[in-house]
This record gives sequence, C-alpha cells and structure tokens, in this order.
Amino acid sequence: MTGNREGSTRPTPTEPPEVTRVEIPVDTRAPGGTTNAYLVGGVLVDPAARTDALDAAVGVGDAVSVGDAGGTGVEGRDAGTPHAVDAETPHAIDAIAVTHVHPDHVGAVAAYAELTDAPVVAHADYPDRLADATGIEPDETVRDGDRIGETAVRAVETPGHAADHLAFAVASGGGGTGDGEVDDDATERRDLICGDLAVAEGSVVVGAPDGDLGEYLASLRRVRDADFDRLWPGHGPPIGDPAAACQRLIDHRLARERSVLGAIEGGARDVDAVLETAYEKDLSGVEDLARATVVAHLEKLLAERRIDEVWRERLDREDDC
Repeated sequence: MTGNREGSTRPTPTEPPEVTRVEIPVDTRAPGGTTNAYLVGGVLVDPAARTDALDAAVGVGDAVSVGDAGGTGVEGRDAGTPHAVDAETPHAIDAIAVTHVHPDHVGAVAAYAELTDAPVVAHADYPDRLADATGIEPDETVRDGDRIGETAVRAVETPGHAADHLAFAVASGGGGTGDGEVDDDATERRDLICGDLAVAEGSVVVGAPDGDLGEYLASLRRVRDADFDRLWPGHGPPIGDPAAACQRLIDHRLARERSVLGAIEGGARDVDAVLETAYEKDLSGVEDLARATVVAHLEKLLAERRIDEVWRERLDREDDC
C-alpha cells in the first residue's frame, strides 16, 4: 500500500498542524545524547525510545499531562514554549513514520505501533530496512510527494545522510502538484521535519558506506530553495532560518572537500594520510566517523572524476581491511 497523493477524498487542513517535539534520551553519537520525536498532523515521527514524555504526547500508557510531568523535554510549535497534552484526550495517531532507520531513530516504532494500532510507513524503496531495524513489516510505503495516509503531512526524499532518508513537510492547504516538488506556495508547506539532514549547530555525519555526499548536498540545496519557515531536526533545537542553515552545511562540506583534495595534491596516498591532513583537530572519540566521512568525500570525487582512479583501488583495499 502506498501513501496518498493529491486527489485524496479527505480534505487537507487549511492551517498548518502544530509540531510537537519530544526529546528522547537514547544511545546516540549526536551531541546532547537525545533524538527528537515529533507529532504533527496525526503522524508520529522517529519514536526513538518509549518514554513517559512521549507516552504523554501520544496519549498512551500511564500518560500524564506534560504540564504536570516536569522536565519532560516536550516543546510546542514555538521553541521554548511548553506544549501541554491533556492525558484524557490522546493525540489521534494516524501513522508512524521514520526519517531513516539508524538505531537512534527507530527504537520504539514497534512499541508505539502496538500501543496505538497506527500503520507504520516506510520509504517505498527500502521497506526491508525498516523491517530489519524494527522487527515489524511496514503497513504502507511512500515516495517523494506522497501524503502520509490521510494526513496533511508529505514525504520529501532527502537522501545523503542515509539512502532511505525522508523528511516530512507540513501542508497547510490544498493545491500543489503532488509530483514531489517541495517549493510550492509557502502557505502549503511551512515546516519540515528534517531528520538528520540538518542541525542548528555543528554538522551532520555523512559517512560511507551508506552516506552519499553528492546526494546530501543536493538534498540540502533542495530544502534551502524550498522556502520553509522552520526545520525540525532529528537532534537539537528547531532551526528558524532554514536557508541559512542549509547553506552553512553546504559550505562546511565543500570546505572539507577542499581539504581532502588539498591532502591528495599534497601527496597523501591512503585514507589515513588524507584523514590526518584534512582534519586539523583532535579526533578522539570520533575518528571512526571522520574516517567514514573522508571515504564518502573520496567516493564523491571519484564519481565526479576529480581524482585519479587509483583511489578506487585504495578504497577497495580499505573495505577489505
């Protein structure tokens, strides 16, 4: 079963649904040690783990109102404004979706699917990934531009950090082409649940073998040019200037690419040498992530024929180690 495209018989709301962000403590390499779960327009996105705060937001279990829970990490549409949830009036959860299936984003998909009986939605090209990561088969699949079930939320393909990466755009009105474009009238799409596409501070890991820097940069440019009012990332606070944030991340990646090229031009002949030259900082605790990022840069440069093919053999040897 696939998600609904434009033309569904159910009307789309004329006002953008409120976005509720719930910070979930989870085993993650991201700074802060939390992953953001979201509720928007009846869709639960990235339930990384089951917590009292997320139970309260969803309206399951022994949920209490967020106003009574204290320190739950739940925020409403405006960052810093607590979003109270009436425990006697549960959120209507029409679907559960994930931005991608990395372990720090999917830990409670199965639990909340069982608790709410909501269908689980996966990227149409990668349903097996979700099944492998969560232990349950997806009920529906979506492609770029599809609505999530009967909700006002649309899938936006944003590969790069992971091949199966999706973002979710909040639609506030009818119209649009339904063909996957995300730069329609701003009254239709104002907010984007962007997963690990962007962060307010720092950068996003785009590492081999699953990360693709060419696709990541294309996804950033697409979102940059789409005139969203706010991005809601997988980790950290909301982003109030999406265009500037995307451009900052593009600039960061291109600067790293120049460092990788400079290392090669300076005589580096293996990944270790490129890593040592391209990163002028202490990599304690993150060297594996930096190495995967360097390999992703080299793969992009090879695809663009900007470095000698001998690097393909070197990367193959790296894979064999």
